Amino acid sequence: MEKPIRNIAIIGAGPAGLIAAERLAGAGHRGTIYERMASPARKVLLAGRGGLNLTHSEPLDRFMARYGAADRIPPLIEAFPPRALVEWAESLGQPTFVGTSGRVFPKAMKASPLLRAWLRRLEGQGVSFRTRAEWRGGGGAGGGGGGGGAPRGGAGRSSRSVGSTLPHSAPPMSDSRSLGRHCSPSASPEHH
Repeated sequence: MEKPIRNIAIIGAGPAGLIAAERLAGAGHRGTIYERMASPARKVLLAGRGGLNLTHSEPLDRFMARYGAADRIPPLIEAFPPRALVEWAESLGQPTFVGTSGRVFPKAMKASPLLRAWLRRLEGQGVSFRTRAEWRGGGGAGGGGGGGGAPRGGAGRSSRSVGSTLPHSAPPMSDSRSLGRHCSPSASPEHH
């Protein structure tokens, strides 16, 4: 029996939202990312000003020790270890290198080429973006109700609310925090 294709809304176009959309599209679902800002992944671009440190090249056990006794972190890192992140960046056509500190950077030493390649991949997978959309609902993962109402924003700003004010044809709302923490390029769709 074939799994149904779902229309899934992802709140936020930061790294967690983008990777959630990539994983969901890879599993055959349609995704729409709703972002409050005018463009996706703005903080990624800011982080890239210093070269965009992607990860660290140290052995996995030492890398994991950096996170102390946080019980929920090891399974997440094991699902998407530093090597998988490097392979993912390189699959976007963004070669990496290890600096003298052991940190891993894209050879371009900035975020914009990687982000542009990632957005092209998402577009090719059929992911759509709705920018200047402000989440005003609640309900957590799978929620979609609550808190609708008039769009927020000052004069001249073209923001719009999403939530209970979405038209009936819009995809159901999901909380990107719950999606993002379970989605990674290396995780299999069955785990979602």
